[in-house]
Amino acid sequence: MTAWTRRRLLTSAAATALPAAGLATAAAPPAGAAAATARAGGADVADALRALPAVRLIEERQDAGPGYRHFVLGLRQPVDHTNPAAGTFEQRLTLLHTAADRPTVLFSTGYHAVLTPRLTEPAVLLGANQLQVEHRYFGASRPAEPGYAHLTIRQAADDHHRVVRLFRRIYPGAWISTGASKGGMASVYHRRFHPHDVNGTVVYSAPNNADDRDDRAYLRFLETVGTPAAREALRTAQRAILLRRAEMVARYEAWAAATDDTFRLVGGADRALEIAVLRAPFMFWQRGTPADVAAIPGPGATDGELYTWLDDTAGLKLYADTTARNYIPYWYQIGTQLGYGGFPTAHLSGLLRHPGAAEPRSFVPRDVPLRFDRAAMPDIDRWVRRRGSRLLFLYGTQDPSVAEHFRPGGPDSRVLWVPGGNHGADLADLSPADRTAAEDTLVRWAGQEYFTHTLGT
Repeated sequence: MTAWTRRRLLTSAAATALPAAGLATAAAPPAGAAAATARAGGADVADALRALPAVRLIEERQDAGPGYRHFVLGLRQPVDHTNPAAGTFEQRLTLLHTAADRPTVLFSTGYHAVLTPRLTEPAVLLGANQLQVEHRYFGASRPAEPGYAHLTIRQAADDHHRVVRLFRRIYPGAWISTGASKGGMASVYHRRFHPHDVNGTVVYSAPNNADDRDDRAYLRFLETVGTPAAREALRTAQRAILLRRAEMVARYEAWAAATDDTFRLVGGADRALEIAVLRAPFMFWQRGTPADVAAIPGPGATDGELYTWLDDTAGLKLYADTTARNYIPYWYQIGTQLGYGGFPTAHLSGLLRHPGAAEPRSFVPRDVPLRFDRAAMPDIDRWVRRRGSRLLFLYGTQDPSVAEHFRPGGPDSRVLWVPGGNHGADLADLSPADRTAAEDTLVRWAGQEYFTHTLGT
């Protein structure tokens, strides 16, 4: 069996990473851009970035690793890609630049941008540049319009398409897209609408809620994951917290008062606590490890131990206004296109006070309409099953987020599983054979010419 070391991967990628023939021709840069590309290969990448239309170089941060430069950028994007009259907003990007003749990784967060200069696995394996895109309506990338009317998967895909077209003037070689969880979903949606923008896509832990009306897969997963003893311990902890609801809510309200936080969005600390309790098993298995099972509080747990465990597991600050308001765009997307899973509740009979509290509506202001588009996710699912090519999906078998996962059926696409892995599963966690296959695939994608369509199609 071939043993792929990081050095060999980078050497192989460097030897084979060439511009894609169709794209290099179709996306011929306007006058002056070729000079900017040449400058980007040397010490003047900052000048090349400033020369890109609609791009603002906000700052160069002095925190990148050896061989890289770290830039924070703003890109003026249309609020509505189908209607120029709708205005523009500035989308936040970050760039980890190493060389213009290296591959480039398009990194989707699905949420706000992260300013820590962390390279993704594909970028490390390929010695690539990395361009991070903050999702529209998150972080600093917020249109001034009221509401979220233009927060759709198609508008975000068009954002990514425009990013690739523009930055290919500096980075004309191979492009790989990647993202984890909601960022992985955004990477898939980008490929659905612009399948030829990149050479391939590596998707980590991305759920695929093709039918939001059917939660049976999530319920089955949560009722079978782990051991019977672990599942019963979680149910016991949930019941104990709700049986001591008054004490738990008092602690929650005391924390909010001490941190100057409130619960106006979700409708009170009691409701927020119930939401956290309902989501606790999902979030436990999403991030937990076998060692965490032993830490689930037992029948003799104190109020403090139960409260601390719930906070550590479900993140109580997520449901208070300071944090919850930052995630209104997420819940808006969940409630209009992406869909959501259900939670087992039979073991909590008689203890729940707020029917439907864990639904997206609880996290979106009442004056913002939520109308679910039942055609959006089935369309994505059909494309992945029938036509999506060069898609590599990686999942952990213990991750409830992927109870409904993508099943690619197009050429050069596959799913790889990490036994016992959770929502943070990486290529490095795969079996040696699967890891070698994944790395071989990634290097091949970064080195082959395959595009047959132009960027304008």
